[in-house]
Amino acid sequence: MSSTHYPIFSASFNQDNSRLAISSRDGIKIFDPNTGRLYYKRVGAFNVVEMLNSTSLLAIVGAGEQPTLSPRRLCLFDFITGTPRRELNFLTSILAVRLNKKRLVVVLEEKTFIYDSNSIAMLDTIDTVPNAKGLCAFSPSLDGCFLALPASTTKGSVLVYNVMELQSHCQIDAHRAPLAAVAVSSNGMYIATASEQGTIIRVHLVQEATKSYSFRRGAYPSTIFSLSFGPPMQFPEILVASSSSGSVHAFLLGFAINQRRRRSSSFLASILPDSVNDALDLSYHHVLHNAVPAGVKSYVVVRKVDKIDDVSDSCSATISVITFNGFFEEYAVNVNILNESKWSLKHEFNLLTVLSGEEQHFQLV
Repeated sequence: MSSTHYPIFSASFNQDNSRLAISSRDGIKIFDPNTGRLYYKRVGAFNVVEMLNSTSLLAIVGAGEQPTLSPRRLCLFDFITGTPRRELNFLTSILAVRLNKKRLVVVLEEKTFIYDSNSIAMLDTIDTVPNAKGLCAFSPSLDGCFLALPASTTKGSVLVYNVMELQSHCQIDAHRAPLAAVAVSSNGMYIATASEQGTIIRVHLVQEATKSYSFRRGAYPSTIFSLSFGPPMQFPEILVASSSSGSVHAFLLGFAINQRRRRSSSFLASILPDSVNDALDLSYHHVLHNAVPAGVKSYVVVRKVDKIDDVSDSCSATISVITFNGFFEEYAVNVNILNESKWSLKHEFNLLTVLSGEEQHFQLV
Protein backbone atom coordinates (compact mmCIF):
# COMPACT_ATOMS: atom_id res chain seq x y z
CA MET A 1 0.00 0.00 0.00
CA SER A 2 1.02 3.62 -0.44
CA SER A 3 2.94 5.08 2.47
CA THR A 4 1.06 8.36 2.36
CA HIS A 5 -0.83 9.27 5.51
CA TYR A 6 -3.44 11.23 3.55
CA PRO A 7 -6.68 9.61 2.35
CA ILE A 8 -6.07 11.02 -1.15
CA PHE A 9 -2.98 9.67 -2.94
CA SER A 10 -3.12 11.78 -6.12
CA ALA A 11 -5.21 14.51 -7.74
CA SER A 12 -5.20 15.81 -11.32
CA PHE A 13 -7.26 17.82 -13.78
CA ASN A 14 -7.63 16.93 -17.43
CA GLN A 15 -6.04 19.19 -20.04
CA ASP A 16 -8.89 21.76 -20.22
CA ASN A 17 -9.60 21.68 -16.45
CA SER A 18 -13.18 20.46 -17.02
CA ARG A 19 -12.76 17.27 -14.97
CA LEU A 20 -11.02 16.46 -11.70
CA ALA A 21 -9.77 12.97 -10.79
CA ILE A 22 -8.58 11.69 -7.42
CA SER A 23 -7.16 8.34 -6.35
CA SER A 24 -7.18 6.89 -2.86
CA ARG A 25 -7.05 3.63 -0.92
CA ASP A 26 -10.81 3.37 -1.52
CA GLY A 27 -10.79 3.92 -5.29
CA ILE A 28 -10.90 6.40 -8.16
CA LYS A 29 -13.35 9.27 -8.48
CA ILE A 30 -13.88 11.70 -11.37
CA PHE A 31 -15.79 14.93 -10.72
CA ASP A 32 -17.24 17.88 -12.58
CA PRO A 33 -15.53 20.70 -10.64
CA ASN A 34 -18.27 23.17 -11.62
CA THR A 35 -21.09 21.23 -9.93
CA GLY A 36 -19.36 18.65 -7.77
CA ARG A 37 -21.18 15.89 -9.65
CA LEU A 38 -19.43 12.51 -9.54
CA TYR A 39 -18.95 11.24 -13.11
CA TYR A 40 -17.32 7.94 -12.29
CA LYS A 41 -16.21 5.79 -9.37
CA ARG A 42 -14.12 2.61 -9.24
CA VAL A 43 -13.40 0.70 -6.04
CA GLY A 44 -9.85 -0.40 -5.19
CA ALA A 45 -6.61 1.15 -4.00
CA PHE A 46 -4.95 3.30 -6.67
CA ASN A 47 -1.85 5.51 -6.57
CA VAL A 48 -2.24 7.26 -9.94
CA VAL A 49 -5.09 8.32 -12.21
CA GLU A 50 -4.61 10.50 -15.30
CA MET A 51 -7.20 11.56 -17.89
CA LEU A 52 -6.90 12.26 -21.61
CA ASN A 53 -8.79 15.46 -22.43
CA SER A 54 -12.56 14.83 -22.04
CA THR A 55 -12.41 11.27 -23.35
CA SER A 56 -13.28 8.15 -21.35
CA LEU A 57 -9.65 6.96 -21.35
CA LEU A 58 -7.90 6.72 -18.00
CA ALA A 59 -4.33 5.76 -17.13
CA ILE A 60 -4.46 4.07 -13.72
CA VAL A 61 -1.85 2.54 -11.42
CA GLY A 62 -2.73 0.44 -8.39
CA ALA A 63 -1.55 0.78 -4.81
CA GLY A 64 -1.81 -2.84 -3.67
CA GLU A 65 0.14 -6.08 -3.88
CA GLN A 66 -2.42 -8.17 -5.78
CA PRO A 67 -1.69 -8.37 -9.55
CA THR A 68 -4.64 -6.24 -10.67
CA LEU A 69 -3.66 -3.43 -8.30
CA SER A 70 0.12 -3.69 -8.53
CA PRO A 71 2.03 -0.38 -8.42
CA ARG A 72 4.20 -1.82 -11.21
CA ARG A 73 1.26 -2.19 -13.60
CA LEU A 74 -0.19 0.57 -15.79
CA CYS A 75 -3.66 0.02 -17.20
CA LEU A 76 -5.17 2.17 -19.95
CA PHE A 77 -8.84 1.86 -19.10
CA ASP A 78 -12.10 2.96 -20.76
CA PHE A 79 -14.42 3.90 -17.91
CA ILE A 80 -17.52 4.01 -20.14
CA THR A 81 -17.20 0.48 -21.50
CA GLY A 82 -15.50 -0.77 -18.34
CA THR A 83 -12.79 -2.56 -20.28
CA PRO A 84 -8.99 -2.22 -20.28
CA ARG A 85 -7.44 -1.18 -23.60
CA ARG A 86 -3.80 -1.94 -22.87
CA GLU A 87 -1.61 -2.93 -19.95
CA LEU A 88 2.08 -2.27 -19.33
CA ASN A 89 4.15 -3.94 -16.62
CA PHE A 90 7.42 -2.64 -15.14
CA LEU A 91 10.11 -3.96 -12.82
CA THR A 92 9.71 -1.16 -10.27
CA SER A 93 6.84 1.02 -9.07
CA ILE A 94 5.27 3.58 -11.38
CA LEU A 95 5.51 7.00 -9.73
CA ALA A 96 3.83 9.25 -12.31
CA VAL A 97 2.05 9.07 -15.67
CA ARG A 98 1.46 11.86 -18.22
CA LEU A 99 -0.23 11.66 -21.61
CA ASN A 100 -1.63 13.53 -24.59
CA LYS A 101 -2.99 12.51 -27.99
CA LYS A 102 0.44 11.45 -29.26
CA ARG A 103 2.59 10.52 -26.27
CA LEU A 104 2.40 8.49 -23.06
CA VAL A 105 5.05 9.15 -20.38
CA VAL A 106 5.71 6.69 -17.53
CA VAL A 107 8.02 7.81 -14.71
CA LEU A 108 9.86 5.30 -12.52
CA GLU A 109 12.43 6.13 -9.86
CA GLU A 110 15.46 5.91 -12.17
CA LYS A 111 13.95 5.58 -15.65
CA THR A 112 11.32 7.36 -17.71
CA PHE A 113 9.66 5.66 -20.68
CA ILE A 114 8.14 7.42 -23.70
CA TYR A 115 5.43 5.62 -25.70
CA ASP A 116 3.28 6.35 -28.72
CA SER A 117 -0.19 6.87 -27.22
CA ASN A 118 -1.99 5.13 -30.06
CA SER A 119 0.14 2.06 -30.75
CA ILE A 120 1.71 1.91 -27.25
CA ALA A 121 5.03 1.30 -28.98
CA MET A 122 7.98 2.31 -26.82
CA LEU A 123 9.84 5.21 -28.43
CA ASP A 124 12.57 6.10 -25.96
CA THR A 125 13.94 5.45 -22.47
CA ILE A 126 15.51 8.19 -20.35
CA ASP A 127 17.89 7.24 -17.56
CA THR A 128 17.34 9.70 -14.71
CA VAL A 129 18.86 10.55 -11.37
CA PRO A 130 17.06 8.90 -8.42
CA ASN A 131 13.60 10.49 -8.37
CA ALA A 132 11.77 8.80 -5.50
CA LYS A 133 8.90 11.32 -5.56
CA GLY A 134 8.28 10.88 -9.29
CA LEU A 135 8.76 14.61 -9.79
CA CYS A 136 7.94 15.63 -13.37
CA ALA A 137 6.04 18.16 -15.46
CA PHE A 138 4.54 17.84 -18.93
CA SER A 139 3.12 20.23 -21.53
CA PRO A 140 0.38 18.43 -23.49
CA SER A 141 0.63 20.76 -26.51
CA LEU A 142 1.80 18.90 -29.62
CA ASP A 143 3.65 22.04 -30.80
CA GLY A 144 5.60 22.54 -27.58
CA CYS A 145 5.50 19.13 -25.96
CA PHE A 146 8.16 19.24 -23.26
CA LEU A 147 8.84 16.97 -20.31
CA ALA A 148 10.74 18.26 -17.26
CA LEU A 149 12.60 15.89 -14.93
CA PRO A 150 15.14 16.38 -12.11
CA ALA A 151 18.72 16.35 -13.41
CA SER A 152 20.51 16.31 -10.05
CA THR A 153 19.98 15.11 -6.49
CA THR A 154 22.20 17.80 -4.96
CA LYS A 155 21.03 20.96 -6.74
CA GLY A 156 17.96 22.26 -8.52
CA SER A 157 18.79 21.26 -12.09
CA VAL A 158 16.07 20.34 -14.60
CA LEU A 159 16.31 18.19 -17.72
CA VAL A 160 13.94 19.51 -20.40
CA TYR A 161 13.15 16.83 -22.99
CA ASN A 162 11.26 17.31 -26.27
CA VAL A 163 8.74 14.46 -26.22
CA MET A 164 7.67 14.80 -29.85
CA GLU A 165 11.20 14.99 -31.29
CA LEU A 166 12.51 12.43 -28.77
CA GLN A 167 15.59 14.39 -27.81
CA SER A 168 16.95 16.44 -24.93
CA HIS A 169 16.17 20.14 -25.35
CA CYS A 170 18.30 21.64 -22.58
CA GLN A 171 19.30 21.50 -18.93
CA ILE A 172 18.42 24.41 -16.67
CA ASP A 173 20.33 25.00 -13.43
CA ALA A 174 17.54 26.76 -11.56
CA HIS A 175 18.42 26.51 -7.85
CA ARG A 176 21.26 25.69 -5.49
CA ALA A 177 19.08 23.31 -3.45
CA PRO A 178 17.35 20.19 -4.91
CA LEU A 179 14.01 20.57 -6.67
CA ALA A 180 10.74 20.30 -4.76
CA ALA A 181 8.26 21.26 -7.51
CA VAL A 182 8.23 21.87 -11.25
CA ALA A 183 5.57 22.90 -13.78
CA VAL A 184 5.49 23.46 -17.54
CA SER A 185 2.89 25.71 -19.11
CA SER A 186 0.35 24.00 -21.38
CA ASN A 187 1.82 25.61 -24.50
CA GLY A 188 5.37 24.66 -23.53
CA MET A 189 6.54 28.28 -23.32
CA TYR A 190 7.41 28.49 -19.62
CA ILE A 191 8.85 26.22 -16.97
CA ALA A 192 8.54 27.06 -13.26
CA THR A 193 10.65 25.58 -10.49
CA ALA A 194 10.93 25.67 -6.72
CA SER A 195 13.66 24.17 -4.56
CA GLU A 196 13.41 22.45 -1.20
CA GLN A 197 14.12 25.86 0.35
CA GLY A 198 10.84 27.14 -1.09
CA THR A 199 11.50 30.86 -0.80
CA ILE A 200 12.09 31.66 -4.48
CA ILE A 201 10.09 30.45 -7.48
CA ARG A 202 11.84 30.81 -10.84
CA VAL A 203 10.25 30.94 -14.28
CA HIS A 204 12.27 30.15 -17.39
CA LEU A 205 11.49 30.63 -21.06
CA VAL A 206 11.94 27.12 -22.41
CA GLN A 207 13.24 28.08 -25.85
CA GLU A 208 15.88 30.41 -24.37
CA ALA A 209 16.77 27.89 -21.65
CA THR A 210 18.83 30.21 -19.44
CA LYS A 211 16.65 33.32 -19.15
CA SER A 212 14.83 33.37 -15.82
CA TYR A 213 12.51 35.52 -13.74
CA SER A 214 12.35 35.06 -9.99
CA PHE A 215 9.49 35.62 -7.59
CA ARG A 216 9.83 35.61 -3.83
CA ARG A 217 7.20 33.38 -2.21
CA GLY A 218 8.23 34.37 1.30
CA ALA A 219 11.14 35.06 3.61
CA TYR A 220 11.02 31.75 5.51
CA PRO A 221 11.49 28.24 4.10
CA SER A 222 8.36 26.31 3.17
CA THR A 223 7.68 23.14 1.21
CA ILE A 224 6.13 23.92 -2.19
CA PHE A 225 3.51 21.24 -2.76
CA SER A 226 2.43 22.29 -6.26
CA LEU A 227 3.06 24.75 -9.08
CA SER A 228 0.64 25.29 -11.93
CA PHE A 229 0.23 27.68 -14.85
CA GLY A 230 -3.08 29.06 -16.03
CA PRO A 231 -4.85 27.77 -19.16
CA PRO A 232 -3.13 28.48 -22.49
CA MET A 233 -4.06 31.51 -24.58
CA GLN A 234 -5.56 33.34 -21.63
CA PHE A 235 -4.15 36.71 -20.64
CA PRO A 236 -2.58 37.48 -18.27
CA GLU A 237 -0.47 34.36 -17.73
CA ILE A 238 -0.81 33.31 -14.08
CA LEU A 239 1.34 30.94 -12.04
CA VAL A 240 -0.04 29.58 -8.77
CA ALA A 241 1.66 27.74 -5.92
CA SER A 242 0.58 25.99 -2.74
CA SER A 243 2.87 25.41 0.21
CA SER A 244 3.14 23.86 3.66
CA SER A 245 2.45 27.27 5.19
CA GLY A 246 -1.18 26.83 4.15
CA SER A 247 -1.08 29.82 1.79
CA VAL A 248 -1.95 29.92 -1.91
CA HIS A 249 0.18 32.25 -4.04
CA ALA A 250 -0.75 33.75 -7.42
CA PHE A 251 1.86 35.44 -9.61
CA LEU A 252 0.66 37.54 -12.56
CA LEU A 253 3.50 36.47 -14.75
CA GLY A 254 3.08 38.64 -17.83
CA PHE A 255 2.71 41.85 -15.84
CA ALA A 256 5.67 41.06 -13.61
CA ILE A 257 7.92 40.21 -16.56
CA ASN A 258 6.97 43.44 -18.30
CA GLN A 259 7.75 45.35 -15.12
CA ARG A 260 11.10 43.53 -14.86
CA ARG A 261 11.98 44.49 -18.44
CA ARG A 262 11.15 48.11 -17.76
CA ARG A 263 13.22 48.07 -14.58
CA SER A 264 16.17 46.33 -16.22
CA SER A 265 17.16 49.61 -17.90
CA SER A 266 17.10 51.52 -14.63
CA PHE A 267 20.21 52.66 -12.75
CA LEU A 268 19.32 50.49 -9.72
CA ALA A 269 19.14 47.35 -11.85
CA SER A 270 22.47 48.14 -13.48
CA ILE A 271 24.37 48.16 -10.19
CA LEU A 272 22.65 45.19 -8.49
CA PRO A 273 23.68 41.57 -9.13
CA ASP A 274 21.06 39.41 -10.85
CA SER A 275 20.28 37.41 -7.69
CA VAL A 276 19.39 40.60 -5.79
CA ASN A 277 17.53 42.06 -8.74
CA ASP A 278 15.47 38.86 -9.03
CA ALA A 279 14.47 39.01 -5.36
CA LEU A 280 12.94 42.44 -5.95
CA ASP A 281 10.14 40.99 -8.10
CA LEU A 282 7.40 41.42 -5.50
CA SER A 283 4.75 43.17 -7.56
CA TYR A 284 1.86 41.17 -8.96
CA HIS A 285 2.28 38.56 -6.24
CA HIS A 286 -1.03 37.94 -4.46
CA VAL A 287 -1.42 35.67 -1.43
CA LEU A 288 -4.39 33.98 0.20
CA HIS A 289 -3.29 33.11 3.73
CA ASN A 290 -4.71 30.12 5.62
CA ALA A 291 -6.41 28.68 2.55
CA VAL A 292 -5.39 25.21 3.78
CA PRO A 293 -4.44 24.06 7.30
CA ALA A 294 -0.67 24.47 7.67
CA GLY A 295 1.22 21.32 6.77
CA VAL A 296 -1.61 19.68 4.84
CA LYS A 297 -0.56 18.67 1.32
CA SER A 298 -2.47 20.50 -1.41
CA TYR A 299 -2.71 20.88 -5.17
CA VAL A 300 -3.73 24.14 -6.84
CA VAL A 301 -4.67 25.02 -10.44
CA VAL A 302 -5.88 28.09 -12.33
CA ARG A 303 -9.01 26.97 -14.15
CA LYS A 304 -9.90 30.26 -15.86
CA VAL A 305 -8.55 33.79 -16.35
CA ASP A 306 -10.44 36.80 -17.64
CA LYS A 307 -8.99 40.23 -18.38
CA ILE A 308 -11.48 42.75 -17.04
CA ASP A 309 -10.66 45.44 -19.62
CA ASP A 310 -8.18 46.16 -22.40
CA VAL A 311 -6.60 49.19 -20.77
CA SER A 312 -5.57 48.25 -17.23
CA ASP A 313 -3.80 45.26 -15.72
CA SER A 314 -6.97 44.17 -13.93
CA CYS A 315 -8.15 40.57 -14.20
CA SER A 316 -10.28 37.88 -12.61
CA ALA A 317 -9.15 34.28 -12.09
CA THR A 318 -10.82 31.10 -10.91
CA ILE A 319 -8.44 29.06 -8.74
CA SER A 320 -9.17 25.54 -7.45
CA VAL A 321 -7.49 23.99 -4.43
CA ILE A 322 -7.57 20.27 -3.63
CA THR A 323 -6.44 19.21 -0.17
CA PHE A 324 -5.15 15.67 0.23
CA ASN A 325 -7.20 15.28 3.39
CA GLY A 326 -10.28 15.33 1.16
CA PHE A 327 -11.63 18.77 0.24
CA PHE A 328 -12.18 20.83 -2.91
CA GLU A 329 -12.22 24.62 -2.65
CA GLU A 330 -12.70 27.11 -5.47
CA TYR A 331 -11.79 30.78 -5.18
CA ALA A 332 -12.31 33.86 -7.32
CA VAL A 333 -9.44 36.32 -7.15
CA ASN A 334 -9.93 39.78 -8.63
CA VAL A 335 -7.00 42.13 -9.22
CA ASN A 336 -7.89 45.76 -9.87
CA ILE A 337 -6.11 48.58 -11.71
CA LEU A 338 -4.18 49.45 -8.53
CA ASN A 339 -2.82 45.88 -8.31
CA GLU A 340 -4.98 45.18 -5.25
CA SER A 341 -6.44 41.70 -4.96
CA LYS A 342 -9.61 40.35 -3.39
CA TRP A 343 -10.09 36.62 -2.80
CA SER A 344 -13.53 35.09 -2.27
CA LEU A 345 -14.54 31.47 -1.72
CA LYS A 346 -17.04 30.47 -4.41
CA HIS A 347 -17.78 26.95 -3.19
CA GLU A 348 -16.29 23.91 -1.48
CA PHE A 349 -17.19 20.26 -1.03
CA ASN A 350 -15.96 16.98 0.45
CA LEU A 351 -14.32 14.77 -2.18
CA LEU A 352 -14.60 11.61 -0.09
CA THR A 353 -18.31 11.52 0.77
CA VAL A 354 -20.14 12.23 -2.50
CA LEU A 355 -22.15 9.36 -4.03
CA SER A 356 -22.32 8.38 -7.73
CA GLY A 357 -24.43 10.72 -9.84
CA GLU A 358 -24.99 13.06 -6.91
CA GLU A 359 -24.33 16.78 -7.15
CA GLN A 360 -22.71 18.40 -4.17
CA HIS A 361 -24.53 20.84 -1.98
CA PHE A 362 -21.94 23.59 -2.23
CA GLN A 363 -21.09 25.76 0.70
CA LEU A 364 -21.42 29.17 -0.91
CA VAL A 365 -19.90 32.40 0.35
